[in-house]
Amino acid sequence: MSIKLYAITAVAVTAVTSVASAQPSPNMVRKFNDWGVYSYQASGNTTCYVLTTPKDAQPASVNHGDNYFLVAPNQNGSGYYPQAVMGYNLREGSQMVLTIDGQSFVMLPKGNSGWTQEASFDAALINAMKAGSNMTLKATSQRGTSTSYTFSLSGVTAALNQAASCK
Repeated sequence: MSIKLYAITAVAVTAVTSVASAQPSPNMVRKFNDWGVYSYQASGNTTCYVLTTPKDAQPASVNHGDNYFLVAPNQNGSGYYPQAVMGYNLREGSQMVLTIDGQSFVMLPKGNSGWTQEASFDAALINAMKAGSNMTLKATSQRGTSTSYTFSLSGVTAALNQAASCK
């Protein structure tokens, strides 16, 4: 998980913040409904990933910060992995629950991000995203606030197809 954590964090940081010129800076390649395809150059290679933001965040009374859900290529070049990136740190030892059309997936948080429990669950989650229409993510902040986010899955299949052929 440490290599995966490092890779995901690097992608997420470049995707959601303005970074120093020495680091890769993402460019939007194309938008497919609610999902965008982004690319960045690193070590002479182009890497593409897909990203969306929530349509709804609950409870409405708290500052959620910037929240994203992204799917990026695995470092080994085989397949993709999903990741939630929150605008706050998550409670250590908690679980994030992602529900797509009644099917649930558990994600484990570390810092402000979350990944599936096992890399072997990534493909099933991504397939559910492609077949689904909405996705809900429930998480617990470091302070103990229960949060919920609703993401549209409109455009995720087209975005993933575009990312797969990105050069």
